Amino acid sequence: MISQYRVQLQTLILVIFVVHPSRPVCVDVPSETEAVLGKPMRLTCISCMKREEVKAKTRVDWYYMPKEADKNITSERTHIYRYEDSNPVDLEGPFQGRLKWNGSQDLQDVSILIQNVSYNDSGLYECTVLREFEFGFFTPSFSKTKNIMLNVKEKATDDTTAIYSEIMMYVLLVFLTFWLLVEMVYCYRKISKSDEQAQDTATNYLAIPSEQKDNPAAPVTE
Repeated sequence: MISQYRVQLQTLILVIFVVHPSRPVCVDVPSETEAVLGKPMRLTCISCMKREEVKAKTRVDWYYMPKEADKNITSERTHIYRYEDSNPVDLEGPFQGRLKWNGSQDLQDVSILIQNVSYNDSGLYECTVLREFEFGFFTPSFSKTKNIMLNVKEKATDDTTAIYSEIMMYVLLVFLTFWLLVEMVYCYRKISKSDEQAQDTATNYLAIPSEQKDNPAAPVTE
């Protein structure tokens, strides 16, 4: 019984303090659509791979369409950024010198960063991801397109939903930390109590005369 409690406590400590190296989980999240004038803005584009062990050649293209030309996207679309063979290319145009690669090493996150946002940056951004998988002589391809409508404002507006979500996240973290501490104290007390009972049993056994140990049915002599 004592060893069981010790194993439980050791397992709990390992879960808390030992970080097992693992691959990050890919989650497709929407991009922010409101930028602040003069501030950097991250355009988020996620393209998760279901099987990361499969090798793939990835190419990412970013396009921009002015806000006034939404009804004529084909003629107004401008190629502003390209990423291929680990080589980011900031193409000529109104964004040259202000775009920065902000994606992940495994190319599941292919986001870019716009520096020093201006009012002219408002419009529709198109993120296109093309993957060519390597299966020997067979090379299937996969394409994904994501559109982001960006609005530039002079000042940031307060998002009450985000504020409440952040508060709830911190409350949950505090609660989980407190619960883990309570569990550790409970396990520690269980082990201590078991050790005390074992020591008392051993002490009582040693206090019994040797004659009674050999003959448990014999009467106790005082």
